Amino acid sequence: MLKSSKKTTELTDWLEERREQIESGKLAVFFQDECQLLWGDLCGYVWGKTDERVEVPVQNQKERQTYFGAVNLATGHCLIQPQPTGNGIYTIAYLHYLMSQCPDQRLALIWDGAAYHRSDEMKAFLASINEGLAESDWKVTCLRFALNDPTQNPIEDIWLSAKRYIREFYHQCKTFAAVKCLFELAVQHKIFDFPKLNRLGEFSLIT
Repeated sequence: MLKSSKKTTELTDWLEERREQIESGKLAVFFQDECQLLWGDLCGYVWGKTDERVEVPVQNQKERQTYFGAVNLATGHCLIQPQPTGNGIYTIAYLHYLMSQCPDQRLALIWDGAAYHRSDEMKAFLASINEGLAESDWKVTCLRFALNDPTQNPIEDIWLSAKRYIREFYHQCKTFAAVKCLFELAVQHKIFDFPKLNRLGEFSLIT
């Protein structure tokens, strides 16, 4: 179900109370967010000779792709999925995708207070999949970061690192399809481990 926004200490306490479930793999906790990838994201700073102008080809700055993504607190793996835009319908579609990737686990998502994260359709979806279950057995629980602090979400750092990656290989990006391919390559099949990911506590799966 949906939970109201929480201070960092409250989120830390919530996770610590469920440490055994998280580290045993019964509960998968994800930091979730959406990202807009634009043609213009290819532009950035590049190294070049001081007496030569470096040009970065950008054919259509209006081309864009929305990505939904979530990084696992315990494993550092990030799961992304392209969608036409960010709204309640596609958020629910992404949640179905996450559930398909974690078929034997309950899910907890920690995200921001976007309006469609709190929409009636989202509430109806969560009520449907959690119907008849005790709170401790909910299939999906959604928790919100404290208000007005987007810097709390570690997946923001993953989006930024992926955009820096595509700028390093701008010369290979002749089409927006190539930009998307490089962006996805920079995120998928990696294990992320940086301080902000452990801001709410260090967790690892017990093997």
